[in-house]
Amino acid sequence: MSDDDPVRELSQRVAQVEERLAALESSAAPPSPETQEEIFWALEALKQRAPDPGGSVLMTGAVTVPKGHRAEWQMQVAASELFETDFGARAESLSALAHPVRLRLLQRLLTDASTVEEILEAGDFGTSGQVYHHLRQLVAAGWATALGSGRYEIPPARIVPLLVILLGVDR
Repeated sequence: MSDDDPVRELSQRVAQVEERLAALESSAAPPSPETQEEIFWALEALKQRAPDPGGSVLMTGAVTVPKGHRAEWQMQVAASELFETDFGARAESLSALAHPVRLRLLQRLLTDASTVEEILEAGDFGTSGQVYHHLRQLVAAGWATALGSGRYEIPPARIVPLLVILLGVDR
């Protein structure tokens, strides 16, 4: 055996491994990374549907809340229309949400409660007077509706906007 036999043998083996690797790579196409259009599919559709040079804002959702109610909702507006409005005019509606008890009340109304009695059973909302106080604030701002006999619900047209606000706060 000559000195270059091990080198030649190693070269042959490396060449065989390279051939097998090339065959494996060509038989299974690697997964393609998501394109920008796939990641921002809703944004791309909005830009095609509303090509306003100033931009547009879309809020949409299809939700089944834990209590079983279904809410499907969307709203789109040109950004220029939003900029022309008085942002401060929305303070009262946002203020109604800016209290931890009110947010928890809304959560209970979406998940497992319809009456003040059911809300009070949880034990962490204070007295019935305090619950009614907070519910009056939510009703006045349109986040809840009084159905009578101590029953309340969140209007379907407010469910998706509420969840969008919560999602926006998380970002």
